[in-house]
Amino acid sequence: MLILYKIILKIASIWQNILKKATIEAAKNRGLKIGENLYVQGVPNFGSEPFLIEIGNHVTLAEGVSFINHGGDARVTKRIEKYKDGRNFGRIKIGNNTFIGKGTILMPGISIGNNCIIGSLSVVNSSVPDNSVYAGTPVKFICTIDEYGERLLKNNVMYPRELEQNRKALEDYLQKNLPHTYKPVKQPTPLP
Repeated sequence: MLILYKIILKIASIWQNILKKATIEAAKNRGLKIGENLYVQGVPNFGSEPFLIEIGNHVTLAEGVSFINHGGDARVTKRIEKYKDGRNFGRIKIGNNTFIGKGTILMPGISIGNNCIIGSLSVVNSSVPDNSVYAGTPVKFICTIDEYGERLLKNNVMYPRELEQNRKALEDYLQKNLPHTYKPVKQPTPLP
């Protein structure tokens, strides 16, 4: 039974990679601009106007990132005489060396700067400046990229870095050696 499960997972993985590559190529054929070294987890959703999207160099899109370049809400308002000509289209631009977290939604008319991190499950409805970390629904400033880097160094997980070349060896090492420490419970804020 385990062998069958592994075969099914492998087939699913191959299918997802084919779908991802086809989605990216179709979007590029429709005008999507992509820099060097785009890394995509899962199948991205470039929406119906990929020609309005520009992605810089060394960008990572985690699984489930969605680009929204227009407001479909006009399907309602265009049937009301006073608002029949209202439409909303906007470009989306992602700078270099930027990470967009899992399940994030990018709204029309936003730009994300260079060296940025957008937290998972965020809704980016305003532009994000260079060298910053934003997250939330809607996104809010969390910290600078330097502050984030310092936090990473402070909470660094030490392991032999050469293990990064062999994912299985890294996973085995982490499973055996990563301490069972967890973040503290956040105390609720008392009501006034």
